[in-house]
Amino acid sequence: MTIPVSIIVPCRNEEKTIRHLLESIISQTYPMEKLELILSDAQSTDKTLEVVRQFQREHAGLHLILVENTRNSIPAGLNQAIRQASGEILIRLDAHSIPIPEYVQRCVEAHQKKKGDNIGGVWDIRAGAGTWIAEGIAEAAAHPLGAGDAMYRLNAIEGAVDTVPFGSFKRSLIDRVGYFDESLLTNEDYEFNVRVREAGGLVWLDPTIRSVYFARGTFGELAKQYWRYGYWKFRMLRRYPHTLRWRQALPPVFVATMLGLSVLSLWFVPAVHLLGVQILVYFLVLAGAGIVSAIKRNKIPLSLGMPIAMMIMHFSWGIGFLWSMTQSMVRDHG
Repeated sequence: MTIPVSIIVPCRNEEKTIRHLLESIISQTYPMEKLELILSDAQSTDKTLEVVRQFQREHAGLHLILVENTRNSIPAGLNQAIRQASGEILIRLDAHSIPIPEYVQRCVEAHQKKKGDNIGGVWDIRAGAGTWIAEGIAEAAAHPLGAGDAMYRLNAIEGAVDTVPFGSFKRSLIDRVGYFDESLLTNEDYEFNVRVREAGGLVWLDPTIRSVYFARGTFGELAKQYWRYGYWKFRMLRRYPHTLRWRQALPPVFVATMLGLSVLSLWFVPAVHLLGVQILVYFLVLAGAGIVSAIKRNKIPLSLGMPIAMMIMHFSWGIGFLWSMTQSMVRDHG
C-alpha cells in the first residue's frame, strides 16, 4: 500500500525560487495522488503567492494547500502546516530547495526500512545568484571551514547524526516529542532533533536523499542569516547545554578572543603580538582555502569571495551568539 505523504514548506518572499520547488514536486516519482503540498506563507509582500496560484492553475493534479502564517516565523509556519497535513509521513522542505525526483520515494522507503525516526539527506549547495559573491558564499557554505562537521553539507556517509535538514518523519513522532518550538525563531530543526534523540529516537542521514539548496546571494543577507543562527543557538543551548558541539563553540570563542586581545593590547605589548599572530594565521588559512577552491573549480574570483564569505559567517555567528549570551546574563542579574 502506498503511504500518504504531506510535504510541508514554510515560505516568505520567495518569488525567485518557489517555482523551482513546485516544479520539482510535480516531477517526483512518488504517486501524485498520494502526495500533498502544504505551503505556509508568512504574509509575503512580493509575488510569491501570485506565482503559486498561477502554478496551481497550470497543474490542477497537484494537491496544494496554502495556509497563512500570521506569526511570521519558520517554526510557527511548520506547525500550521503540520496541523493541516493529512499524510502519514511528513517531509519538511524549504522554498530555497529543489529535491531530486526520487526524494519522496527514498524518504518513504527509508521509513519503511525503519532506518530512523527523523530521516533526511544532504544538500548540494548552489549559488543564490549569478555573481562572484554568491558563488563565494555557496562554496564557503559547503566547505569544512564554513560548515564545520555538519555532515549534510559535506561528503556524508549514511548513519546516525545530531541533525538533518528537511527531515521526514511519521506523524506519530509529533505525538511523542511535540511540535516545533515556536519560541526559537531559528535552530528549530536542531532543537526538534534534540528532543527526538532524548526521547530515544534516531536521527538518520541517508546520502541518497538529496536536494539542491540555494545559499544567500549577498554578503548582507549572509551576515543576517548567520547572526540569527548564532543568536538563537545560544537560546537553544540554555535549555540543552550538553548538545554544544566544537563547531558551534569555535566562532564565539574566536570572536571573544579577538575582542579580549584587542582590549588588552592597549596596555600589554604581548597581547599585541598574540593578536597579530591570530589575525595572520586566520587570514592565511582562509586565503589558502580560497586559493585551493579557486584552482579546483577553475574560478579565480573564489579566491576572494570564499574567504570573505567565511569571515562573515564566523564573525556574524560569533557576535550573534555573544550578544544573545550578554542579553541573557543581563536579564538574569537585572
